[in-house]
Amino acid sequence: MQDLIEIRSQAKRNILVSALLGVVGLCLGSISFSILPKSLFLVGIFITCGSLVTLLIAWVKYREPAFSFLISRTSILYQHRHGKWQLDWHNIQRIDVPTVTQGLERAPLDMVGIRIKDYSVFLKNVSPRLMTNILMEQRSLLFHELPKSKDCSSGNCYSDDMLEGDYFKDDKGIEYKGIQAMFANRMLKLRQRLGYDLFVAGSELDRPEQEFVDLLRQCQYRVFRTATK
Repeated sequence: MQDLIEIRSQAKRNILVSALLGVVGLCLGSISFSILPKSLFLVGIFITCGSLVTLLIAWVKYREPAFSFLISRTSILYQHRHGKWQLDWHNIQRIDVPTVTQGLERAPLDMVGIRIKDYSVFLKNVSPRLMTNILMEQRSLLFHELPKSKDCSSGNCYSDDMLEGDYFKDDKGIEYKGIQAMFANRMLKLRQRLGYDLFVAGSELDRPEQEFVDLLRQCQYRVFRTATK
């Protein structure tokens, strides 16, 4: 196993291309305002707006960390523009591609799921800002495997289900409040429905989800094998 494996997010790709397209588009938009008749004024506006959106996409890509994952002999470090989390190998119980029920079959999600052993150790290594971002971005996961006991005839159960309590007590008796408690409650809820606590979107990886799962499993196996020698 290498001392450090770097995983580059797909979000970091084509930054220069996006920026170049945005600049060229702005130039074309400016030219169109001067040479096109007033009846085609909207064409210039459309080109300019599209160019500004492209430049915004390039800026967002630029703000992302160079690598989304740094995999070492001791831990997995996930990096995001809103913060990071770190997970030791010995605190990982299971890694796989989550599946959900679609009709009569099970279909894989475009994500990687990680089930952890000890919440208290992990929560110390997650930045509060990233917790907030994950709570917002991964709300759609709550619509999978909704408990049959929920009566959604009124439609209110979906909105209620997105709210997480601001108090949590783990198996060790440690109490959490605020954003840490909300994040822990969300992990527990997703574990009960999908079997995992943490979820990483496929867009954060540089390879297919199953290949990334295989890589993490191999790394964990080699770390454990080295530790037992």
